[in-house]
Amino acid sequence: MRIALVSDIHGNLPALEAVVEDIGRRGVDAVVNLGDSLSGPLLPRETAQFLMARDWLHLAGNHERQLLTLPPREHGASDAFAYSQLTSTELAWLASLPPHASFRDDVFLCHGTPESDSEYFLETVEPSHVRPATPAEALRRLGSVGAALIASGHSHVPRSVRLPNGQLIVNPGSVGLQAYDDVLPYPHVIATGSPDARYAIVERNASTWVSALISVPYAHEAMAALALSRQRPDWASALATGYLSV
Repeated sequence: MRIALVSDIHGNLPALEAVVEDIGRRGVDAVVNLGDSLSGPLLPRETAQFLMARDWLHLAGNHERQLLTLPPREHGASDAFAYSQLTSTELAWLASLPPHASFRDDVFLCHGTPESDSEYFLETVEPSHVRPATPAEALRRLGSVGAALIASGHSHVPRSVRLPNGQLIVNPGSVGLQAYDDVLPYPHVIATGSPDARYAIVERNASTWVSALISVPYAHEAMAALALSRQRPDWASALATGYLSV
């Protein structure tokens, strides 16, 4: 069993298309989308239509929840633009997506952690910096989930961590946005340092799950220019360089 994991597309359709092409060359049995698919100043409606046509297992992330539950006046800039572009058809599709799911008997899928779509699984935010989570922190966030493989997105940081008990947690990174800032739980910046789209392939061998974190180039300059044309220099920097310079 080989599964492709994609997450945090954020309306970046060219990045997604490059990832799908790469997945096709490598061959997988299934594709799972871990959520945060549309929010941002790029191509939310077109990305939704592309995803709706795929026979994938899709999750809702924190941005899907915010788009559907917060009044439009309370949307941040990325959610507000996405919401303005979506029709009732795309919004209904978003409303149908689960926040987490089991796949087979030994795979658990979530956007953040099993209990929260807005908590990092494999990173911990300190007042002064972001650091890798300790095994004890990851186990605490895992709770009672006993699956051999746990797939999680949200932080945009590609990472594969095998816990002392043998469970494997994989974050495929972000397809569509390689740097951003946030204010919760403390102000911090995430940056992967490259504009490439990210995804992962996980494979079950005779005794355990193994993972490969994959980086795919795409025509990121056009998306950076689109973000800049929509008055989002922060996104333009992230898309062009993988760093947040604004």
